[in-house]
Amino acid sequence: MDVAFEPRYELLSSLHTMICRKSHKKIDLTPAWVKDTLKRITPDFGSLLGDLEVDGDWKTTYLLAYLCPNGTSPEGFLAWLEAKTPGDLYELIAEYSQQFPKDMGQFRSRTLTVLSGWHEQYFRKLEPEVIGALRSEAQARTMELTNEAETSAFIERTTNGLTFLPKQGLEQLVLVPQYHFQPMNVIYHFGKITLCHYSARIYLGDETGFPPHEYRMIRALAEQSRLKILRYLSGGPRTFTEIVRHLKLSKGITHDHVSKLRSGGFIRAHFDGEAVSEYSLRPEMLDVMHRKLVDYIVN
Repeated sequence: MDVAFEPRYELLSSLHTMICRKSHKKIDLTPAWVKDTLKRITPDFGSLLGDLEVDGDWKTTYLLAYLCPNGTSPEGFLAWLEAKTPGDLYELIAEYSQQFPKDMGQFRSRTLTVLSGWHEQYFRKLEPEVIGALRSEAQARTMELTNEAETSAFIERTTNGLTFLPKQGLEQLVLVPQYHFQPMNVIYHFGKITLCHYSARIYLGDETGFPPHEYRMIRALAEQSRLKILRYLSGGPRTFTEIVRHLKLSKGITHDHVSKLRSGGFIRAHFDGEAVSEYSLRPEMLDVMHRKLVDYIVN
């Protein structure tokens, strides 16, 4: 297992946040960030971003960012990608996945256009505090990992409730802190490697003393169906289908409740590759929430 951060990872994370339109209302940056960012880029580039989707080709981009040599800057990553022929890319990807873009040359050209435009018009102007905070997060977690005897506990604590089941052929799990897409995670599995871009719970300029992820814990419990889910999970791990049947609600509504509890850190999501196999309760987080609330109010 490894905790890694390179600025090019946040280049992808920030663009992922922009093109994942279904998540705009859920991100901690709020939809206002989307509107403000669209004002900063050209209309033509904004239109290009509007046509992008988080699909298989986008997943491949995450793999390439990881395969680029360590220490390579965002500009260096773009130069590295430009220097690769379609044949080079096929060879790189084949070691990890047999799912390729339909037209590798077109994929490479489009990816370079989009990432170059995003870097020029948005990412290179990003506040340096963001990159500094992500570097510090990765360094702190790496130090923590060297002193951690139980890696599963470390993963769960770092990712706020994720756990990864062993898979045949899986050799490495890489945890990457991200800022823009908080409170959500991006998880991609590529044969022998799983990349988990996790919410770093970093909030710059927050003067309230009660950060969003802690406030989210309180809101997650303020709904009767969510309390029923937690009580149901106290009996042991359950699949999503079992939770739906227990609540007797639609899959969509149940998924929203589960997502809120996951964001609040109250339930553990067990991943098998990229899919969640079941959920379980994190009872210790109830004590954590109580302590933080009392400390904030009293102190």
